Amino acid sequence: MMTTAARPGRRLSGRGRKALLTAHLLAAAAWFGIDLALGTLVVTALVTDSPQTAGAALQAVGIFAVWPMFGASLVCLASGAVLGLGTKYGLLRYWWVVVKLAINVLFSVLIVVALRPGLNQAADLGARLAAGDTSTAVPLNLLGPVSVAPTLLLTAYLLSVFKPWGRLSGRRSTPSSSPVPEAAVPK
Repeated sequence: MMTTAARPGRRLSGRGRKALLTAHLLAAAAWFGIDLALGTLVVTALVTDSPQTAGAALQAVGIFAVWPMFGASLVCLASGAVLGLGTKYGLLRYWWVVVKLAINVLFSVLIVVALRPGLNQAADLGARLAAGDTSTAVPLNLLGPVSVAPTLLLTAYLLSVFKPWGRLSGRRSTPSSSPVPEAAVPK
């Protein structure tokens, strides 16, 4: 019988782990791609001389960025949590996993709480620019999220590859084989 869901003390089967890992990687790639597209649109709005181009770029940001990015972050979070619980790495056993989890949770919250209002304002500004209102300017504060987010997402990717820092202190490894019976130990 193939186990596809992680339960305490149970590991994912090879097929289940590969399916979850694929979902995790695809969600992370989608999230990163949306972040890069967001950055491209923001930079385009900032550097163009055309108010209509800047307006269109900012309106596009308001249309596509927040909810697809938030959805990808949730899929990444859920699949990563199940992978952590169902594999040898655990959810809170290694520093690199904890840091990735913290990045994911922090960014998932920030997408809705901080990024969404800013991008909605940017989309409204974009509509005004596209309509010919030249009295407004594209705010430079949009550069922060589009530079920090991809950098930290790339950090999460690198943590997955290199797995630095080892175990959290105070966490002991469970033996991979059963202990040798006392009668079998020479005295």
